[in-house]
Amino acid sequence: MSKKNISKAKSIRRTKNMTEAVISLVLLGSCAFLVKNAFNNAKIVEPSSYFEQKATEYDIEQETTLPDPNQLIFESHSVATKDKYRGDLILVNSEHQYFSGNEDLVSIIEMNNENDCSCFTAVDSTYTILRQVYEPMAKMIQDFYDKYNNGSLIIYGSYRDTDFQQQLYENDLSETGEGESTKVAKPGFSEHETGLAFDFSETENYDYRGTGDFAWINANCFKYGFIVRYTSAKEKITKFQDEPWHFRYVGVPHAYYMDSNDLCLEEYIDLLREYPYNEKHLEFTDLDGHEYEVYFVPSDDGEKNTNVPVPTGTRYEISGNNVDGFIVTVYKGQKPIVQENPTKSFEDIDEQSDEDNTEDNGDSSESGDE
Repeated sequence: MSKKNISKAKSIRRTKNMTEAVISLVLLGSCAFLVKNAFNNAKIVEPSSYFEQKATEYDIEQETTLPDPNQLIFESHSVATKDKYRGDLILVNSEHQYFSGNEDLVSIIEMNNENDCSCFTAVDSTYTILRQVYEPMAKMIQDFYDKYNNGSLIIYGSYRDTDFQQQLYENDLSETGEGESTKVAKPGFSEHETGLAFDFSETENYDYRGTGDFAWINANCFKYGFIVRYTSAKEKITKFQDEPWHFRYVGVPHAYYMDSNDLCLEEYIDLLREYPYNEKHLEFTDLDGHEYEVYFVPSDDGEKNTNVPVPTGTRYEISGNNVDGFIVTVYKGQKPIVQENPTKSFEDIDEQSDEDNTEDNGDSSESGDE
């Protein structure tokens, strides 16, 4: 090859190398620029909120304890608002009238005969009491008899209608010459008109004082659901003199609590208002280890019915307080008891009255006391 051709080839090769070098430098510069720009525009990527949520839920699920099987679950139960005037815990005194009617009454003597009970009696077969009160009353007297072999007790006062209460009240005013009695309640304001109360006497002196053998009854009546309604210690509250012979049924849980805390019925009804459903409930355990939960629900006086929260799957009782609402008693750990109401509600009475008025015979009379 000639020198001229060799020189030309070298020149071409040199140019090619320079071109490749320039291209390489341009590519390197471009890459560097892109890397720098990418670095400047880079952002920290936050962890996925979905991942955090799932992790948190997993942690909570792992830490959650098993539900308490004893936790009460409540549901709404519709109650006739007028039924606040009915129940074992109604307060009847000089300020709160009893609206009587259609009490489920039984003759004490007839029930004694049916149950072969001879440890006590009543003045005659017309002496009646609410059906649900007879059994605990008879059980208390039977236990007293078994302990002391004393069969002298007699029921000297039980259910009274308004007319009879009026007669007793007027007789007392005639004897005392006073304008108002402190021994006999005004007609319409007597516990005897409810069928929940009775008076003891005894066949030897006809002067029951709750002393001697009978002291056992006054000291233990709460175990059967009764309270000694009027005592000298509470006279300023009840407005009645000491009556150790007058017993009132309120139910075992409430009789126990009142006896343990030295409360009369007026004080107890006031106390229960401090335990409304949506706040702390009154909880206690009796001598036999039975647990109770009690709370108050005000009546919806503007409506025909009041919604009362009650526990599901657990025994409970609803009683009006004869003033401003309902008292719910929960028997914790006990299953519901299916039974008929001992007394008709005012709603039942109104419906029955409507049915009677539509009968063809035109007889619109109702059995009642007023």
